[in-house]
Amino acid sequence: MAKIKIDELEQEPEFTHKQGQYLAFIYYYTKIHGVPPAEMDMQKFFKTSPPSVHQMVVRLEALGLISRLPGVARTIKVLVPVERLPPLE
Repeated sequence: MAKIKIDELEQEPEFTHKQGQYLAFIYYYTKIHGVPPAEMDMQKFFKTSPPSVHQMVVRLEALGLISRLPGVARTIKVLVPVERLPPLE
């Protein structure tokens, strides 16, 4: 049986600078507006295309950084503790 180090179990997922910006945006948008942002809100803020935003959302979910209900609008939830989020630029 393989042994797993305690440190490995407690490690939180890492993310890139750009991913961190999306996470911070989602968190603060939700805090300010009371609902998570739509992909269009992220598109406007980051000045990027709809496919780019959708690809980022799918990637963040695959990495376990957010959760969402596919096909249901405004259900994105940030799973990263707020103290780990970078300042939104």
